[in-house]
Amino acid sequence: MDEGFSAQRRSLIKGAAATAALLAPGAALAQSRRDSDREAIARAVETGQEATLARLREWIALPTIAAEGLNIEAGADHMARLATEAGFTGVRKVATGGVPAVFGVLDAGARRTVGIYFMYDVKQFDPAEWSSPPLEGRMFDHALGSAIRGRGAVNQKGPETAFLAALHAFRASGRRLPINLVLLAEGEEEIGSPNFRNAFRDAEVRAAMERADGVIIPSASQGASGAVTISLGAKGIIECELVASGERWGRGPARDVHSSLKAQVDSPVWHLVHALTSLVRDQGNTPAIDGWFEHVRPLTERERALVAEAARTRPEEEVKRQLGVQRWIDDLPWRESLERLVSQPTVNIEGLVAGHTGPGGKTVLPARAVAKLDLRLVPNMTVEDCLPKLRAHLAAHGFGDIEVSMSGGYDPTETAEDSNVIRAQQAVMTRSNIPWTLSPRSAGSWPGFLFTGDPLRKPAGQFGLGHGGGAHAPDEFFLIESRNPAVAGLKEATMGYVDFLYEMAAS
Repeated sequence: MDEGFSAQRRSLIKGAAATAALLAPGAALAQSRRDSDREAIARAVETGQEATLARLREWIALPTIAAEGLNIEAGADHMARLATEAGFTGVRKVATGGVPAVFGVLDAGARRTVGIYFMYDVKQFDPAEWSSPPLEGRMFDHALGSAIRGRGAVNQKGPETAFLAALHAFRASGRRLPINLVLLAEGEEEIGSPNFRNAFRDAEVRAAMERADGVIIPSASQGASGAVTISLGAKGIIECELVASGERWGRGPARDVHSSLKAQVDSPVWHLVHALTSLVRDQGNTPAIDGWFEHVRPLTERERALVAEAARTRPEEEVKRQLGVQRWIDDLPWRESLERLVSQPTVNIEGLVAGHTGPGGKTVLPARAVAKLDLRLVPNMTVEDCLPKLRAHLAAHGFGDIEVSMSGGYDPTETAEDSNVIRAQQAVMTRSNIPWTLSPRSAGSWPGFLFTGDPLRKPAGQFGLGHGGGAHAPDEFFLIESRNPAVAGLKEATMGYVDFLYEMAAS
């Protein structure tokens, strides 16, 4: 091993040990309560396991899909019922101008407060692609143990159900929560949260969130080996459609015509393809939008050290196997590929739709073509700056007729390494002997900027034990009973939230 990297590794390990030592004493009252209460709460978690699993199955069976307008009010009402049954008070739907948010508080009379962000919507699904009906919540035998399969199982209903189960266990055991909670759930996360910010116009919501000492979104953060990556932020995102049409272009047909006319008539589909090509270089791997990198902040030396540590501790072949890939972009080595993952903005084509897509051929020259894109943003990029740059680039390169319709999006998030939310996560992992590393940011996105940015400026992040996979894909699953003691099942994930709340109370 390179000696420079060895020294760097020792430094990081010493830093983690120092953090754990600092956290171990905590606040005496909160920690002593945890030690005396934990056994009774664990018994309640065990007793309530069947009810928790039934709660998850029922939730999976009711998908709220904002993109399809499916189960909007029913999903919000169900979320409100789940919150009320878990002990939140004043639970109500909050108008956003789109799918309603759900708000509630749980006042334990504690000195500290934690904000909890839920999403109750899920991605679309095609039942034909699944091994079992996606709304059934069927149990199956996974390599790691018994798991539940269904849309939303891991993203995010499984982890959120585990969090609610922790609150049920506090009540069932007669123990008082060590911390106050504020819940804010939305039903549009899977379309880029276009209206979620409007929930903060509600005076009660804003005031409650201002009292929070930090915010988390429940997640299943353990890999197949049990290790956890604690992210210090997440990329932002712009989700949009680019639409080319003969009508707007002034060339090509106003409606689909016979393909034999291609020798005489322009194609809006090829026009869109050329526009997409102008957005990238290096075979689509690097954005080429004019001014796109103007505000991109390079990785700091500390962030590079964190990535290097992750590269040494996270098995590359395991990740490749999980993703079904053989090589990284440009055949980069593992560490360099991880640096690129956390530091680079992207332009991704989610889908291309034009003309005939059914069985067999259909010789038409389509009049309209649509590309669905997501563009990931890194610090210090913003949606406000980048969306106009996208439109200006298209216009400057001869594609000003192409319609750009943003469906949702938000800025990147960043949370300090020494914040209470991050330190509490480290403490839970360290106490539970779970190996963990820090990452500068997740390559995925969530609307945490509404908490970490103006006006709240709260530390925020993802937290949760447990394992799952298939988010946004067929056969999504969440581990319920684990055969590997290093990986948490549902009960252990529930106790992880119990421990986290005590750590936040002690911060």
